[in-house]
Amino acid sequence: MQNSYSEAMGTSTIGFSITDQDRARLDRLAERLSGGNRSAFLRASLSVMESIERANRLRDLAVIAEEHAAERGVTDDNFLDAIKTSYKQR
Repeated sequence: MQNSYSEAMGTSTIGFSITDQDRARLDRLAERLSGGNRSAFLRASLSVMESIERANRLRDLAVIAEEHAAERGVTDDNFLDAIKTSYKQR
């Protein structure tokens, strides 16, 4: 599997340091989730971390939206009415 990935994508080797304790965790997780292939585990982890990043951004945007709604007097009680009014204005 590694050869086909390497052939399809440009690859480079990078070095980084981790503690011995983290190395044991990395090896355990890589074995469990990607057959011991740390590179495959890292690639999968990137997707997971990007998902977390998107979720955090969405949460931040929701907070901003709630602040904007509160500034306009929109509450949980009148939220649906505010949406209906908005659509009627279009």
